[in-house]
Amino acid sequence: MSRANDSLSVILSALADPSRRAILAQLSQGPATVNEIADRFEITLPSISKHLKVLEGARLISRGREAQWRPCQLESAPLKQVDRWLQKYRKFWEGSFDRMDAYLNELTRSQVKGRKE
Repeated sequence: MSRANDSLSVILSALADPSRRAILAQLSQGPATVNEIADRFEITLPSISKHLKVLEGARLISRGREAQWRPCQLESAPLKQVDRWLQKYRKFWEGSFDRMDAYLNELTRSQVKGRKE
């Protein structure tokens, strides 16, 4: 396995948890402190910290330093890596949707034709 695939596995593993995806969604609105992130969840502060460590380990977030605060912010590079990987499959999905659209159009034409007869 190449290093690129290994980092992709770490990123996808981090994204597999709904709480971590919700944290990323929150951070997409701008940086936030751990307490600001925790305020939106009904889980303990230590649990939030664990989620943040996983996200930081996957390089999905970074933590800065501002006096006594350590604001977290979203990092785009790992998400771009996932997008590049998904791009290979996007062509397949779009082709599948195009074929389904053509099939549904044919069904509609057949039903309209059948009503006229």
